[in-house]
Amino acid sequence: MTIDILPDNVLVEIFFYVNIVTTFDWDPEWDWRPAENPWLALVHVCRRWRYLVLASPRRLNLRLEYGGHGSISEVLGGWSVLPIIVKDQLGELDERRDNVVAALESEHYNRICGIEIITFAKSRWERFTSAMQKPFPELTHLQVAAYPYAEPVLPDSFLGGSAPRLQNLLLERIPFPSLPKLLLSSNGLVKLSLFGIPDSGYFSPDAMATAMTVMTRLESFDLSFRSPRARPDPTSRLLHPPTRFVLPALTRLMFNGVYQYLEDLLARIDAPLIYYLDIRFFMDLDFDVPQLYRLIDHAEVFNALDQADVLIRDHQIVLDLFSRARKVDSRTQLKLEIKCEKLDYQLSSLAQVCSSSFPFVSTMEALHIWGADGRLPSSPLAADMETGQWLEILDPFTALKNLHLTERIAAHVCSALQELSGERVTEVLPTLQDLFITCVSSDSLPEGLRKAIKTFLAARRRSGHLVSVHRRDSEWSGRSMNITDDLVSGD
Repeated sequence: MTIDILPDNVLVEIFFYVNIVTTFDWDPEWDWRPAENPWLALVHVCRRWRYLVLASPRRLNLRLEYGGHGSISEVLGGWSVLPIIVKDQLGELDERRDNVVAALESEHYNRICGIEIITFAKSRWERFTSAMQKPFPELTHLQVAAYPYAEPVLPDSFLGGSAPRLQNLLLERIPFPSLPKLLLSSNGLVKLSLFGIPDSGYFSPDAMATAMTVMTRLESFDLSFRSPRARPDPTSRLLHPPTRFVLPALTRLMFNGVYQYLEDLLARIDAPLIYYLDIRFFMDLDFDVPQLYRLIDHAEVFNALDQADVLIRDHQIVLDLFSRARKVDSRTQLKLEIKCEKLDYQLSSLAQVCSSSFPFVSTMEALHIWGADGRLPSSPLAADMETGQWLEILDPFTALKNLHLTERIAAHVCSALQELSGERVTEVLPTLQDLFITCVSSDSLPEGLRKAIKTFLAARRRSGHLVSVHRRDSEWSGRSMNITDDLVSGD
């Protein structure tokens, strides 16, 4: 039996799955590019296959990818009916890049369905901007990145001010202040990614929200500002009470900027199907994010999250919520990051955001705090911070059963816990059962940490709330040793 005996319609379906990976698309979960024009191999197998492929351009989603290898007219040759994807890649020769720009300027522009521009020299940016001031009637996918230095400002007349067929739009480091006006004509958008917006490309949350009212098909939205100077006018936030609308298809939201911008935007949005949130804030002295809380609270998929990770790094602190038992789809994510260098600011900022108002924190059963050993002093007494900051972070975790700490973080956390007295002994982490400490430097806990833990354990025992302490050799090891008896012996 050979493939030749299959009927035409079955072969076309097989060809579809062979060629489907070439659809000009960006998957927000994967960063890869498929091979160019794999369907060309099919048409060279035999006359029958060539006929079937070319007779089914819509079903097979045939696209001709053009990267400047010769003039556009010469390359098209016998492919006069196929849509074109124009691509510029890093490292391409100047001649090829000139041909790419010439393709946008040519009479074939009305067949271009996709444009992917990575970087150009200044002179080519000027030609590109000029060529893109007319409508591209077939354009569905547009990706433009200014890397690493050029930042071409896109004018109001970009794409003729209208892009009705646009489905995917990705701009990186591109100033485009009038972008919301263009988006009002793009009601077919599925993915919108705006990375590294410079200050010169700022647009208000009100303008963006107005544009999003037409995006009923939008599934993925990534909005990233380069600096904290991109913030809304505080007076305008009070003048216009928001009118909320629903984004029925939105499942993924990524944001990088000041919290005030996100709050103004979310005040106008409902997204009942959201399952992926990745929020990154610039440092602020006073975080107030009720709209973010509302969005999280209304997303039912986040109800299954039961574990929290706090990762402390050199320039940011990260809170990541997920499900230990994989009760939800692995794509589900709720991550919050605050960009800040000073550790005390990191802790106070996270404590503000991760308060009792933060949805689902009070239901978390496991918490990991890790990643800061290289930044923390070995002695809590030498730390330039108050132990109360650690308690403020722990306070909202009222259902916590398992607490995982690295050795040096444990020294600070347990130093704070040992100072608790009276009712506060059981008010903080009232349901805690097990404390896991990762020690990679020695076989036993440092004496100061041992004393702090013993004081905490004794206070919990007196209140009738027993806690077990476990030593682990590495953060990722599933093995641990119960050292509770060793710690309390002699008491």
